[in-house]
Amino acid sequence: MDYFAHETAVIDEGAHIGSNSKIWHFSHIMTGSRIGNNCNIGQNVVVSPEVVLGNNVKVQNNVSVYTGVICEDDVFLGPSMVFTNVLNPRSFVSRKSEFRQTLVRKGASIGANATVVCGTEIGQYAIVGAGTVVTKNVSAFALVYGVPGVQHGWVSRYGHKLEFNKQNEAMCPETGEVYQLQEGECILISETINL
Repeated sequence: MDYFAHETAVIDEGAHIGSNSKIWHFSHIMTGSRIGNNCNIGQNVVVSPEVVLGNNVKVQNNVSVYTGVICEDDVFLGPSMVFTNVLNPRSFVSRKSEFRQTLVRKGASIGANATVVCGTEIGQYAIVGAGTVVTKNVSAFALVYGVPGVQHGWVSRYGHKLEFNKQNEAMCPETGEVYQLQEGECILISETINL
C-alpha cells in the first residue's frame, strides 16, 4: 500500500488508489472507483463506484463524488460542494441506469457549497465560485458564479482574472502567460507578446 488512509477511512475491495494519495477521517472509497497519484481526499468524503479522479486532485471535506463524475488532473473540489447524477430523482423510482456523466477538466476549481447539476462539463482551468449552481457547460478558463451560474469573465491557469486589451489579449500577472479571445473562447497563447 503506497498511499495513506486514516484508520477511520473505509476502503472497499476493488477500489484503486494511486501512490502518495491521502484519504482522511471517515471517508469512504467504494469498489470500482479510481483515484490517481498525489490526491488528497478530505474528511467525510464518499467516492462512489466508477468515479475517476485524476492525479493531484484535491477533494475538500464533506464532498460526495457520485457515479458518473470524472475529474481530470489537478482539479480542486471545495468544501461541501455537491454533484448530482440524476435530473429527476425520486426515492421510490430506481434511476441507476439514467446516471449522467459530469466531466471536470484539467485544473478546474469548484468553490465551497457549489452545486453541479449532472450532465455538464466544467472546462479546463475554469473557476466556479462558492455557492454557485452550475446548470450548463462552463468554458475553459471561464469565471462563473451566481445562482444560476453566469460567466463573469476569464481567468488564467493560476486563477487570476484576465483583463483583455483592444486586441483581445491579456497577460497573467503572476506567470506572464498570454491569452487571447477567439470566437468567444479564451485560448492560452504559447509565445509571449507585448500588450
